[in-house]
Amino acid sequence: MKPVRCLLAACAALAFSTASSADTWPSKPITMIVPTAPAGSTDIMARLVADPLQRALGQPVVVDNKPGASGNIGTEAVARAAPDGYTLLMQYSGYHVGNPSLFQQIKWSPTKDFVPVALVMRAPHVVAVSGKLPVNSMKELAEYGRKKGDGGLFYASSGNGSIQHIAGELLSRQAKQPMTHVPYKGSGPAINDLIAGNVDMFITTPPSVIGHIASGKLKALAYTGSKRHPSMPNVPTSAEAGFPGYEVESWFAVFAPAKTPPEVVARLSAEIRKIVEGEAFRKKVDDQGAFAAYMDPPALGKFVDQELALWSRVIKAADIKAD
Repeated sequence: MKPVRCLLAACAALAFSTASSADTWPSKPITMIVPTAPAGSTDIMARLVADPLQRALGQPVVVDNKPGASGNIGTEAVARAAPDGYTLLMQYSGYHVGNPSLFQQIKWSPTKDFVPVALVMRAPHVVAVSGKLPVNSMKELAEYGRKKGDGGLFYASSGNGSIQHIAGELLSRQAKQPMTHVPYKGSGPAINDLIAGNVDMFITTPPSVIGHIASGKLKALAYTGSKRHPSMPNVPTSAEAGFPGYEVESWFAVFAPAKTPPEVVARLSAEIRKIVEGEAFRKKVDDQGAFAAYMDPPALGKFVDQELALWSRVIKAADIKAD
């Protein structure tokens, strides 16, 4: 009987330890991993959430950029982290629901390795071109691409298989002209090359480019939502620009490693909800050309399942393959 008593005692001690750690959480700094380079939309979202979150929790929330491998490096790091609430993932939808259909040897599962915490933002994309490009509309852009000949327009993305990559391929098909994909290790480097005129186009979420559009370094030719955004009233929708049906949206959400204590997830989600639904956050996101949007863990879990099915079909239809 002694081994049985020891086993029961060990289980009771483990249960007490887990409950105790959840009760005292957080007692040290929290790391929010961003699987992209600094200055991109995912990084911007992480920092918009991290600052008020650390004030609410009374502990530092440190943003840690881990770019590379189309988001897989940073995402896997969180999947393998201890499920104690001290490592979080600010995730970009293209990685979370696109990568599983793009990479055969992916080392993480969007549903098995993560627990959803909260959706924070939804963002249609903007078709941005270099301010040096001699075009001011989508029709002029298409004509410019045809005149370039072999390869057509060179469009940037934050990595092979990203939604920006898929968006470019879909536009190429709708415009019925070839375009050349140029992948980068995140939005930041892609934007730098776009400003320099080394690539022609970048189809991305507004937060990473809206400041450059306002300064004239970049030009916005279309907004891929169903209606114009208040912060960019002069930018036509894709339909208004002559490309009906060309609608692309990304979203950004916080996830934690699977088996993170439910009490910790609930606390995190509740605090993030206050942030996302607060006037300060909504205004900042609106100014970035996107929309603040909260979902709790159950709703986000269902949404992820729907998005996985949707983007699997889109990726297969567009014949997108990761290197």
